Amino acid sequence: MNYPIYLDYNATTPCAPEVIEAMIPFFAEHFGNAASKNHPYGWIAENAVEEAREAVARLIGAKSKEIVFTSGATESINLGIKGIFEAFQGERQHFITAKSEHKAVLDTFEEIEKKGAEVSYLPVNSLGEIDLEGLEKAILPHTKMICLMWANNETGIIHPIEKIAQLAESRNIILFTDAVQAAGKIPIFTQGIHLMAISAHKLYGPKGIGALYVRHNHSLPKPWPQIHGGGHEKNMRSGTLNVPGIVGFGKACSLRNQEMGEEVVRLEVLRNQLENQVLELSDTFLNGSQNNRLPHVTNIAFAGVEGEELLKKINQKVAVSSGSACTSITPKPSHVLKAMGLDSDLGRASIRFSLGRSTTSQEVEQAVNWVRQVIHKLRDA
Repeated sequence: MNYPIYLDYNATTPCAPEVIEAMIPFFAEHFGNAASKNHPYGWIAENAVEEAREAVARLIGAKSKEIVFTSGATESINLGIKGIFEAFQGERQHFITAKSEHKAVLDTFEEIEKKGAEVSYLPVNSLGEIDLEGLEKAILPHTKMICLMWANNETGIIHPIEKIAQLAESRNIILFTDAVQAAGKIPIFTQGIHLMAISAHKLYGPKGIGALYVRHNHSLPKPWPQIHGGGHEKNMRSGTLNVPGIVGFGKACSLRNQEMGEEVVRLEVLRNQLENQVLELSDTFLNGSQNNRLPHVTNIAFAGVEGEELLKKINQKVAVSSGSACTSITPKPSHVLKAMGLDSDLGRASIRFSLGRSTTSQEVEQAVNWVRQVIHKLRDA
């Protein structure tokens, strides 16, 4: 198939060849169940899982015992939020999040609201930033959790997690961060953080595997399990472990630890090349801040064109999206851009370009030329 240029790395990334190579033996030769403690098939699988757990922990600055493997970030988010809600059952509970969070977070909070939780949804400004004073004022005596993403999946905006962690720590409140778009892209940490969701397929690992970081040795409660049956993963997430996926996740994290520093610099140059040239077109606008954002992402609004037609035409030669892959099946404008104050038409006519490991300068040049052609054609029509 003649694929278009791929600039949708925030939606998913291809498995690195080294990741595939590491996984293959665990589909056939080393096919054992990691919970089989009585023979070598199980021992080899278990050892591979624990090595991968250490690699995942190293990427985020955690201890290996703090990593709970899940089927992906959405499950990790559900486990973290619903699990804490259940841990505090019987008490009055208040949670704080932001209007620009991923739908996995917003929809999960909507579910616990139905069961009696109070949730405050912080606004963001036109750059997608939250107000730290507003966050502090939103804290109530019965606030149990602050849940804010590390970096936004649509605009790349990075929240001041260090300051948020200090605030949460000073008030003895659980801090949960969706670090899916940050892990493996920029250096991150766990100090002051209680829960963190990450996903393998966003950092050149396989789909269907993710993790929840759960802070140990702290007085605040850990989430209650949402899946029961066997007590796997320290009784926090029962189910036979996806050994090939976990091995691939671990290998991807090791690669990211090695490559991330150079990649940050390379991708920022390419992103700026794309962004600056596209913004030379009249009536185009950057969505979000030019500062304090992920190095590989830009989100650009194109005035004077119809959003659905724009996306359809661009994707003939350049694979991009108008927002989160989880919500791109609907023609509605992005809830993130709406929270930032963009009107519906401009929100629908916005495109997220996200670059990655295989992106070249030549591809960026070709993408820019195609965008120019499409915009001129649509505006002249």
